[in-house]
Amino acid sequence: MNNKPWVIITGADGGIGKALVNVFAEEGYRIIATDIKPIEQENENVYPLQTNLEEIVLNEAYAEAFHNEIIEITKRQPIQSLINNAATQILNPTDKITRNEWFQSFNVNLSAPFFLSQLFLKDLIQSKHGSIVNISSIHAIQTKRDFVTYATTKGALSSLTRNMAVDLGGSVRVNAIEPAAVSTDMLKAGFEGKNEEYKMLEAFHPIARIATPVEVAQLAVYLCSDKASFIHGACINATGGIHGCLSDPDVR
Repeated sequence: MNNKPWVIITGADGGIGKALVNVFAEEGYRIIATDIKPIEQENENVYPLQTNLEEIVLNEAYAEAFHNEIIEITKRQPIQSLINNAATQILNPTDKITRNEWFQSFNVNLSAPFFLSQLFLKDLIQSKHGSIVNISSIHAIQTKRDFVTYATTKGALSSLTRNMAVDLGGSVRVNAIEPAAVSTDMLKAGFEGKNEEYKMLEAFHPIARIATPVEVAQLAVYLCSDKASFIHGACINATGGIHGCLSDPDVR
């Protein structure tokens, strides 16, 4: 029997998601990589699975079919880690946010992590080393204009992390990562033709740069390892120090 542990990673086709898949694979995990888009993957230890997280939230039959598909892939070996990475970031001011935008954000960013955790809870407990890592955001504690929907869901995700840790006790560890800016393709696309603005973003961080996706992934792997066995209910910032900064006109 193959004793490599199983991990589920959502949003596996995004910038952080791809890094998560690669880093967990390097650490010897077998990975079920889910995304709403088809995923091309050549690593024999990575099993891509196109998945609609909103359907998992809203449709119990779909969720059960998803669970059965995982059981078939793993041949009933338990899932050891769940990385709730998928997210949608809808930006709008308060007076422009639609109901669909609000509910979609909560379905993907908050409800899906909860119901996936619930769906695989028995597996995680059975593995004896069960770990859930929620990829939250600095927006859980500090935000800016037009981020009301996204920031509210991330604040709730960090709160869910703390509350589930208390509720689950020692059966499964639950932690969150709250990154600041990460150099994904999506972020870089938003700064296309804006080199000065990008340099300013880096300079705002006391460490003088933004995070790489691999750095977030390495922290997630650590939180799933036995080296982090006493870390439970933590929301760990990965912000390069920007979470401690005031924005003011001081340019010294």
